[in-house]
Amino acid sequence: MRIDIIFDTICPWCFIGKRRLEEMLSRRPQLNADIYWHAFLLNPDMPAEGTDFGNYMQNKFGGELRSQRLFAAIDQAGRSVGIEFDFAKVGRTPSTIDSHRLVRYAARDERASEMVETLYQNYFMEGRDIGNLSVLIDIGEKMGFDGADIREYLYSDEDIADIHEQNPRSHRLGISGVPAFIFERQFSISGAQEPNVLERMLNIAEEKQREFYEVGIQPV
Repeated sequence: MRIDIIFDTICPWCFIGKRRLEEMLSRRPQLNADIYWHAFLLNPDMPAEGTDFGNYMQNKFGGELRSQRLFAAIDQAGRSVGIEFDFAKVGRTPSTIDSHRLVRYAARDERASEMVETLYQNYFMEGRDIGNLSVLIDIGEKMGFDGADIREYLYSDEDIADIHEQNPRSHRLGISGVPAFIFERQFSISGAQEPNVLERMLNIAEEKQREFYEVGIQPV
């Protein structure tokens, strides 16, 4: 079963959606799920140095009261899947281009999901600036990757253009918000859906798979 996930590394609902997907998959231990992560830039024009997190949230959501209400809703949803958000520690809203590149780098060793989880924990729970290259290199090294190799990759232009292109690709698929989950390249759903909802989508994809095989058609 192929599952494509469209996400951003500073999207708290994407973190929650990831954990909910994992909860759903834990119910199906016999399922061989191949997960592919695709970048989405919530702030494609964000400067490389990022911006102040508090000001960004207030401007985006219309004031401190509304942003605090949002934090409360996210915190409650996060606790239900074992996430302890600590927004008080978050100082910057970073550009996410380089953190997405680090996920690409980890995917070479089939460790993309592990890297996504680590980035979320570093940003939302430890308040680290995941737009800072030194921070990203440190994260990679602590995961056991070669620091010099990560440094060479991140200080190059590799994958930057393609990550920028991911947004229009998603829009062409009719996806304008994240997280989004696509099962078997055909059945998509957006939002941090509950595990039961994701399982229904999985069941639909599995049924379609069976129909293909019964008539001798190989799914593309």
